[in-house]
Amino acid sequence: MAWESQHKERESLYERDYHLWILDTVQKLKDGNFQAVDWDHLIEEIADLSRREKRKLESLLTRLFEHLLKFRFWQDRLGENRGHWEAEILSFRKQIKRELKASPSLKNHLLAVWEECYQDGREIAAKRSQLPLETFPENPLGSVEQVLDENWLPRCN
Repeated sequence: MAWESQHKERESLYERDYHLWILDTVQKLKDGNFQAVDWDHLIEEIADLSRREKRKLESLLTRLFEHLLKFRFWQDRLGENRGHWEAEILSFRKQIKRELKASPSLKNHLLAVWEECYQDGREIAAKRSQLPLETFPENPLGSVEQVLDENWLPRCN
């Protein structure tokens, strides 16, 4: 028990209660109590915010590609649900545009991961549709402008 007690004392608030650490850090910053701020963890968390935003954008773009591909190539499943699929595509586009509006510098990241997200979306579309991967083109269905355009949908055969 003594070891456990000593270990708890050495554990930082960050490790024991993340939410409380955030509230405590905010209060210290508001109070100007900069010496008491856990700078190492604060810097780590701020850097992680950028990574989270990038991952979120990548996820949205991958999902958009997945849905565009299923919309274009999985016609037998669309049927009466065509409006649902179009709404899903629109939703991903709007979320991506919101992210880019809030952080315009993420456009460079979007361009950098464009091909990788397309390939991920292609693999997911193949798996979910149970269609061969070769069913889906190796290159994206359209340009950045087209894929993000709320009025554009890939042509169906």
